[in-house]
Amino acid sequence: MSICFEPIDFNCRLPLRELVCNAIRGAINSGRLQPGERLIEIQLAEELGISRTPLREAMRKLEMEGFIVMIPRKGTYVADISLKDITEIYEVRISLDMLAASLAAERISDEELEEMNRQLLLTASLSVETEMAEIVAADSVFHDVLYRAARNERLLGIISNLREQITNIRGRSMAQPGRMKDTLTEHRNLLDAIASRDPEAAAAAARVHIENAERTLIESLSRR
Repeated sequence: MSICFEPIDFNCRLPLRELVCNAIRGAINSGRLQPGERLIEIQLAEELGISRTPLREAMRKLEMEGFIVMIPRKGTYVADISLKDITEIYEVRISLDMLAASLAAERISDEELEEMNRQLLLTASLSVETEMAEIVAADSVFHDVLYRAARNERLLGIISNLREQITNIRGRSMAQPGRMKDTLTEHRNLLDAIASRDPEAAAAAARVHIENAERTLIESLSRR
């Protein structure tokens, strides 16, 4: 098992457990670790350059977040995702993103519009085959700017509580063939509606984007 994890910055002030969580979570979100893949502790520790104690702490946290499952006497595996998981997450996210887009169309700053456009251009410049982690990161920043631009702290708090689940499912959707191209088009339509200060058009564009992402994941499950 060779995963090619993103290098861990051991000089970062975050606890080592969090750094390890971020590395493994990133590999899952980017598709370098696939649903159902077995995680062998000693090999992970060697690849990450750490001892097994912080790895075990990280694995327990990732299990609580739903990224991995630990089965007694069988091993640890990357969690699969069910139709129920997809449906529930997207039911919530459609409502949240439509509200955020509508509010952002009324409240966003010119600087935030520029930042969303930069992230959109960055995503378009990346390769699905080799840079999925960077694609997911840029896509997340695009949405994070949108959420902040809504200027609603309670909305932002609700989204933050769902952040890891949203990021996980986002990576799985964008890794599907053809989804990257469609996402860029949908993001452009969403950004244009927000820049036009049109709340209804922005909410509609957000709905189309999330519904298409959900449809992509559901179709991928049916092909297994």
